[in-house]
Amino acid sequence: MKRIVWVGSSRRDLKGFPGDARREAGYQLERLQAGLRPNDWKPLAAAGPGVEEIRIHAGNEYRVLYIARYEEAVYVLHCFAKKTRKTPPREIMIARTRLKQVTAARG
Repeated sequence: MKRIVWVGSSRRDLKGFPGDARREAGYQLERLQAGLRPNDWKPLAAAGPGVEEIRIHAGNEYRVLYIARYEEAVYVLHCFAKKTRKTPPREIMIARTRLKQVTAARG
């Protein structure tokens, strides 16, 4: 099982999700740790190469942006409630900035 590395405020942000969305996110992250794909995901190339999003439908829409292509861990870059059809540029920029932090820390 890969470990989860929470980048920036991603863990605190996920804890702000309602209970059903939080449980679903946890289940999907556990699938990633085991080397499986989430049930509902898509690539989010705008945030950087290898960044993907878990799509959670729990009353409202929630997203967990992550990168799982590294052998040592699943890096959770950003978690947020999605309020529009298109992912807001601010959310993409947060994930992109955190991806740069991960890349720099990995050497």
